[in-house]
Amino acid sequence: MKFKKLGNTDLNVSLICLGTMTWGEQNTQADAFEQMDYSVDQGVNFFDTAELYAVPPKAETYTKTEIMIGNWFAEKHNREKIILATKISGHGCSWIRGGGMQYAEENITKAIEGSLTRLKTDYIDLYQLHWPERNTNFFSKLGYKHKEDEEEWNSFESILKTLNKFVDQGKIRHIGLSNETPYGFAKFLNISEKCNLPRVVSVQNPYSLVNRTYEVGMAEISIRDKAGLLAYSPLGFGVLSGKYLNNQMPEGSRLKLFGEHFPRYQGSRTSQAVEEYYKVAKKYDLSLTQMSLAFVNQQEFVTSNIIGATTMNQLKENVTSINIKLEEDVMSEINKIHHLNPNPAP
Repeated sequence: MKFKKLGNTDLNVSLICLGTMTWGEQNTQADAFEQMDYSVDQGVNFFDTAELYAVPPKAETYTKTEIMIGNWFAEKHNREKIILATKISGHGCSWIRGGGMQYAEENITKAIEGSLTRLKTDYIDLYQLHWPERNTNFFSKLGYKHKEDEEEWNSFESILKTLNKFVDQGKIRHIGLSNETPYGFAKFLNISEKCNLPRVVSVQNPYSLVNRTYEVGMAEISIRDKAGLLAYSPLGFGVLSGKYLNNQMPEGSRLKLFGEHFPRYQGSRTSQAVEEYYKVAKKYDLSLTQMSLAFVNQQEFVTSNIIGATTMNQLKENVTSINIKLEEDVMSEINKIHHLNPNPAP
């Protein structure tokens, strides 16, 4: 396994992070335990979850993933070996504390205490804001349109002040963002420095061969301010595994089960790009999955690559991508495809 510093902290996190969002929906607790056991054996020390999980989000599966991880900690007695990340949900889910804005002190308090209880731990290493409260672009939305009459949202400073209380109590160690924009990223960093408040150490945003938008406005901040990307959907919801090529739709696959929730991964441009990347992988005797993950692993601004799987064979292929290095000729062909068909699944 390879490791990188989590932002400007003293924590060394594995370049492969175990994603967990299928646990409680597509995966049972027994599956989750097997995935965690295997990942730790392979040197993975970084797990990512959220109070929202499992995905797709719904009231029936809310908190199930955190509960499974907590049960694993209780059985294995190895909490100190894992760098654990979770998230407070943003606004919009009616079954989570009544919906509405979530980043006021009362809701942050309830969210942190709830996660600590479910995870059976006294502290969370990385606590993340799952998505912005303000009107902005995330979850594939493009073309920002400002709304003067937008609903009032909690200020960056008030959020940091609330989180600082839990840092002081030792209940969270560090803070991160998710589904954030350059504006929000920069504001949080600037206010933390100006007001001597906890500093953002990471951003969890989508990044893959079919979505390289992070490179446009976010990568420079990550490098210059030492707050790297935790890349999610590095396989584009599985399309970069190649299993959907030639209009295939395997039974039990995420797009077969939940495709209506994730249209961004199913456009014609995405299919065209995947076909071209598949040709490159085949030319260099690589699996499309491992080429796609290795591409993410090699980016300077990436701190950790969040992989997820529903089967152990998928998990093993994902984790062992750490052993693949893409040479310049492979990267050159990848970049040519990207230039002709950029970001088909933003």
